[in-house]
Amino acid sequence: MSSKLFKHTHPYEPFLLPEATKLIVGTLPPPRFTTGELKPQDVDFCYGSCNGQLWPILDKIFDLGLKYETTNKAVEQRKRFLIENKIGVCDIVESAEREKIDASDLGMQNVVLRDLVGYLQKYPNIRTLLFTGGNSKNGPEYFFRRQLKEHDLKLKVVSNEVPRIHHLELPLDSDLSVLGQSRTVKTVSLTAPSGAANRAVGSLQAYKDLKNKNPDFNTLDFRVMQYRKFF
Repeated sequence: MSSKLFKHTHPYEPFLLPEATKLIVGTLPPPRFTTGELKPQDVDFCYGSCNGQLWPILDKIFDLGLKYETTNKAVEQRKRFLIENKIGVCDIVESAEREKIDASDLGMQNVVLRDLVGYLQKYPNIRTLLFTGGNSKNGPEYFFRRQLKEHDLKLKVVSNEVPRIHHLELPLDSDLSVLGQSRTVKTVSLTAPSGAANRAVGSLQAYKDLKNKNPDFNTLDFRVMQYRKFF
């Protein structure tokens, strides 16, 4: 008899605001965020895993002085930053099932997606999607492409260098007065802010060159340098 699959449901609603011009898009936080078994240095909010690097990266870029603990204060610091900088968070996966209880994207089965195209139409100020990962199977860009296909839409390559950049021509709604018009949404596939992606970073020629110049340069520094351009 097959073992029961773990139902990995996203614990957070999308963090959306009408003023948002950018949207951070990932997949799912680690399973312990679904079961509520957080570690003391986890923050009970999007990208709050103590093993994740998104908030340490933003902390370095913006000098935020963030707390890394399971407290309301830590959550409020992050919300305030997002609101002040007009950034939303909407991971594309609503739920998935897993045989092995871990955070790997590849391990996700029977994936249910959030309607990211619908959110883009509902929030017209969003001009940039910041994917926390690339187009590898079950990554955020991969799922978004799948969703676009259903709408007969496609991403157009702007740059194939890491981080890859695409443009999406999103038709404006079916109101006859704007028929045929569209808005351009830029997508940026950032190097994933997870420890699992460190090997991929280490293999990039750009990283090797910088490391050769400065032996103290590390994978977090590389991401800070990359993310700074887009936040």
